[in-house]
Amino acid sequence: MEPLFLQPQFKERIWGGNALETAFGYGIPSQYTGECWAISAHPNGPSTIMNGHFKDTSLATLWHEHPELFGHSNYPEFPLLTKIIDANQDLSVQVHPDDEYGLKNNGELGKTECWYILDCEEDAELILGHNASTKDEFINLIREGNWNNLLRKVPIKPGDFFHVPSGTLHAIGKGTLVLETQQSSDTTYRVYDFDRVDDQGMKRELHLHQAIDVTTIPHQDALPKRWISQQGPSLVTRLVDSPYFSVYKWDVSESYEGHILDHYMLVSIISGEGSLLHEGKEYPVQKGNHFILPSGSGHFQLKGQMEIIASHE
Repeated sequence: MEPLFLQPQFKERIWGGNALETAFGYGIPSQYTGECWAISAHPNGPSTIMNGHFKDTSLATLWHEHPELFGHSNYPEFPLLTKIIDANQDLSVQVHPDDEYGLKNNGELGKTECWYILDCEEDAELILGHNASTKDEFINLIREGNWNNLLRKVPIKPGDFFHVPSGTLHAIGKGTLVLETQQSSDTTYRVYDFDRVDDQGMKRELHLHQAIDVTTIPHQDALPKRWISQQGPSLVTRLVDSPYFSVYKWDVSESYEGHILDHYMLVSIISGEGSLLHEGKEYPVQKGNHFILPSGSGHFQLKGQMEIIASHE
């Protein structure tokens, strides 16, 4: 039941940059790197275990061959995906399907996700939702290209958190670094891409029919109820508790002690450094590390000064 440290996968994107290198010290493939798939068993970017008995094993293989590490979950595939996204330019306006539509039309789960804003430029903003009252109005505003009237823009700052259920029209804005917790799905329906072209002069494909099918109309704000708990000198904040995942922020000051019983926990260090103590072993940890505490891990302790995003199904 030792912690499972993971080797991320990186994705180049037309809107990516180099913040994953400058902010986290990762070795990125190019100056257009948009995504770090930090904890993933998705076939488009599976993580690999870096330590211990399961070293060099993919997380997807471990999920199937050792279900006891994950509490014998009812999900047929590893259900979560943790990313860090570097939006050096605006991401496309997009929407994701729910499970029923995704399985029927794309052969994989839908995508509900959430964002923790790690850093952003002054006056940065997101697109989150739309202003159409009916499907006809939604379609007409898209056909007219009337994006200013259709799209809802939200100002952001570091430390903000947003829950983005499937069916929510959204886009991460330029100059934003985000930790995203999501269902393990790579299905995206692109609605508007600012008429950008790639290095071949081609515009990216849009998916208007599917987007119209799945977008929630009228838009409904998702307002998760937070709670904060004092754990000695440290703070635990539950950011969201949804049918797909629960996400927490651990502000570790000197020491934080936890206990893992039935569930397993995905852990990402987003700032600071320290150590993880578990079953008599000490593991140094620092910003940019990602690991899983398996089901039944029992007592663990974190020491140091760190900010952490943790999640479980």
